[in-house]
Amino acid sequence: MIIALQLVLGLSLLGLGYIFVGYPLLIWTCAQRKPWVLVRQNVPRTLSIVIVAHNEAKNLPRKLASLLACAKSEWIEEILIGSDGSTDETVKVVRSFADARVRVAEFLERRGKPAVLNDLVPQCLGELVLLADARQEFDVNCLERLMENFADPQVGVVSGELVLRSQPGETTAAQGIGFYWKYEKFIRKCESRFRGVPGATGACYVIRKSLFRPIPEQTILDDVAIPLQAVAQGYHCLFEPRAVIYDAPSRSPRQESVRKRRTISGAVQLVQLFPQWIWPTSNPLWLEFVSHKLLRLVSPLLLLTALLTNLALVSYPFYRLLFLAQLIFYGAALAGWFCQYIGRRAACCGPALMFVTLNMTTIMALWDALRSRYRVTWQK
Repeated sequence: MIIALQLVLGLSLLGLGYIFVGYPLLIWTCAQRKPWVLVRQNVPRTLSIVIVAHNEAKNLPRKLASLLACAKSEWIEEILIGSDGSTDETVKVVRSFADARVRVAEFLERRGKPAVLNDLVPQCLGELVLLADARQEFDVNCLERLMENFADPQVGVVSGELVLRSQPGETTAAQGIGFYWKYEKFIRKCESRFRGVPGATGACYVIRKSLFRPIPEQTILDDVAIPLQAVAQGYHCLFEPRAVIYDAPSRSPRQESVRKRRTISGAVQLVQLFPQWIWPTSNPLWLEFVSHKLLRLVSPLLLLTALLTNLALVSYPFYRLLFLAQLIFYGAALAGWFCQYIGRRAACCGPALMFVTLNMTTIMALWDALRSRYRVTWQK
C-alpha cells in the first residue's frame, strides 16, 4: 500500500513537473540546439485589417488612430470593422471616420467572432490579413515588425506580443497575472524559434489570406483554430516579440477567471471540433499542442492527487516536509487572496494566487465542457 501511494505521488509530481517546468525546459533546449531560420526574400506590402466589434464605440477611435499611426501604415489597403450586432454607436463612429480606408460591415444579429471572420476575411483585398480586437493599442512599429516575417514564404501566421501595462496601485492579482504572462511569453518565444507556436495572440496576428479556412461558427479559440489550419497546410506560425500591443491586466481574480474559464473550455472544444490534431501524423506541432494546450487540463487532478497521497504518507519525515511545502504554497495563495480582498498588495503571493486560481478555473471550465456549455460571444 505504501509503495503504491509513493508511486502515485511520484507520478503526480512528475506530471506536474513536466507540464509547468519540464516542457518549457524541453522546448527551450530544442530552440537552442535546432533553431528554425527565416529565409528572407520579399515582404508582402498589401495588408487588410479585420476587427470584429460588439458595442465598441468608445474604444474604436483610439484603436483606429493607433493603427494608422504605425510605421508602414501606407501598406494598409483597408480596415474592415465587422459590427457584430452592436446596439451602441459603433457603426456611426466607424462611418464618420475621416480615412476612406476604414469601412464597416454591419451585421444586425450577433453571431460571434468566428462567423464574422468567415464572412469578412474572404472579401479582403490584401495579401495579408491582420486580425485584431477593438481594445488594445498598437506600438508604432508593430505592423512593420509583424510583416517583415512574411519575407519568408514558409511563414503563414505571425502573432504579436501582448504587453500588460503596470497600473497605479496594482493589485496582487494583477501582479500574479503579469508573472503568468511573462512565463507564457517565454514558452511562445521558444516554440516560435524551434518549429512554431500552436496558436496566436488573439488581439493581434497576421495570416496569409490564401491560407485562411472558415472555422465552425461555435469555435471559441479562433486564435488557435485559424493558425493551426495554416500549420496543417505546411506553414509556420511564429511569435514576434518586437510587435507589441498594449493592454491593462485584469484587476481581480474573478475578472481573470472569467476570461481563463472561457479559454480553457475552448481548448476542450478544439479537441471535439478538430480531433485529428491530437494525432502526431495530422498535427506538425503535436508536441507543442498537447504539452502546451491540453496537458494543463489535467493539472488540477494531479494537484489533488499529490496532496491526498502526500497526506496519507505524512508520518514519514521526507513526506512530512513535502506536505509542509505544499501547505506553505497554498497558504501563500490564500494570503494573496486575503490581501486582494482587503485591498492590500502582496507581490510575493501573486504567482501562487494566480496558479491556484488558474487550476480552480480549469475545473470550472472542464465542468462547462462536460455539459457542452460553450458561449462563442464574449461577455464584458
